[in-house]
Amino acid sequence: MPTYSPITLDGVAETVTDRLRSLAGRRVVLIDGADAARPVDLAARVSERLHTEGRAADVVDLGGWVRPASLRLEYGHTDEMSYRTAWFDYDGLAREVVGALRDRGRWLPAIWDAESDRSARLRVVDAGPDQVLIVAGPMLLGRGLHADLTVALTLSPAALRRLTPEEDHWTVDALVTHADRHDDTPDVEVKVDHPDRPALRES
Repeated sequence: MPTYSPITLDGVAETVTDRLRSLAGRRVVLIDGADAARPVDLAARVSERLHTEGRAADVVDLGGWVRPASLRLEYGHTDEMSYRTAWFDYDGLAREVVGALRDRGRWLPAIWDAESDRSARLRVVDAGPDQVLIVAGPMLLGRGLHADLTVALTLSPAALRRLTPEEDHWTVDALVTHADRHDDTPDVEVKVDHPDRPALRES
C-alpha cells in the first residue's frame, strides 16, 4: 500500500521546483490532473518560483489545445468517449510544444480558442537556453508525451465527483477510465481529495 505524508500547497510547489533545480537546460514538466485538482494553479506556483530564481518558465494550459467543436462535439456535448479520446489535441501538443522546444528551441502557447471556436492565432515563442514549460491539464499521462518531470494530482472517484461541478459530472467516468488504463508512473504524486490538505506520496 502506498504511503502519503501531509504537505501544504506551497510545499508541493517547492517539491516540484526543487526537482527542476537539478535539471538544467530546456525542460518540459507535465502536471496531470482533472480540472477539479487545479493543475494549472500548481503550474503557476511552480512557474513563479522559477521566475524568482531567474529561470524562464511558462505555463501551457491544456485548455488551449482543445480540438475544434466540430470534432470534439461530434457525438454531443456530454460524450464520455469523446472527452477521453477526441477533446484535446495531444498530438499537436507533442509536436508544437514538447518536440518543438527540444528540436527547434521554439514553442506555441496555444492552438485553439474554445470560446470563439477559432484558431488562437498566437505566435511561436523563442525559448531561452534554460526554458521550462509546464504543461498542465487532464489526462496528460499515458499520451506518449516525453517530459523531463511528471506530476500527478490524484483524486479518488468519490472526491472527483464531489469536487467537479455538477454540469461537468459527465467527464468523471472518462477521467477515471483513463487513469485506470494507462500505466505511466509519475515522478511526483500528490493526493488532493481535500485540496487544502494535499498529501505527498512517499512510497
